[in-house]
Amino acid sequence: MSQIEFKNVTKEYIPGNKVLDDVSFSIEKGEFIFIIGPSGAGKSTIIKLLTREEKPEEGQVVFNNQDISNIKPEEMPEFRRKIGVVYQDYKLLNSKTVYDNVAVSLEVVDADEQEIKSVVPNVLSLVGLLDHSSYYPQELSGGEKQRVAIARALAHEPDVLIADEATGMIDPDVSDEIVELLEKINSLGTTVIMATHDQRIVDKLTKRVIKIQKGKLVSDKKGGKYRA
Repeated sequence: MSQIEFKNVTKEYIPGNKVLDDVSFSIEKGEFIFIIGPSGAGKSTIIKLLTREEKPEEGQVVFNNQDISNIKPEEMPEFRRKIGVVYQDYKLLNSKTVYDNVAVSLEVVDADEQEIKSVVPNVLSLVGLLDHSSYYPQELSGGEKQRVAIARALAHEPDVLIADEATGMIDPDVSDEIVELLEKINSLGTTVIMATHDQRIVDKLTKRVIKIQKGKLVSDKKGGKYRA
């Protein structure tokens, strides 16, 4: 049974201008996949549809057998806990410590203090930053900031972790470390979806690659190359 399904999905922001055009694919629980394509191809739109920031004009986006367009407003917080997102620009709060940047993602869903004290050290340990708990974002390197962002996304124990150009602002050596961390998270059972322009990373890993071009799915294969 697929965890995620895009069924003939078409998305338009401007009527008649299809950002995604009849796109279909499925993702199994525990997969690690790359979504690639040039700027404007539709990668970010796929992510926005997955997180229900947007709805398709046609077709269905199905998560755990539920058409997410039909999720009621009161069900959205629970749905959003199942999907963690890591962005290119980190989106950290400069006025808060590393610990508090992770804790705030639990506070907004009314987690109690005991849960926060249990979860935050665990996820910081997982990403290798437990000894940086009291640091502020401006005291961290780019790679460390991205690790905090990953810890924050993992705090809810999501079923799926989406990395949206997560290596776009860091150098290649640190990018490799971030990808190794994502592989580690994937090995623990979390589905990982990585949208990227980074040809080197895609070609290095023998993962499934979904390529989007001009709103169309043009290839989908295991161990694919960026320019295949």
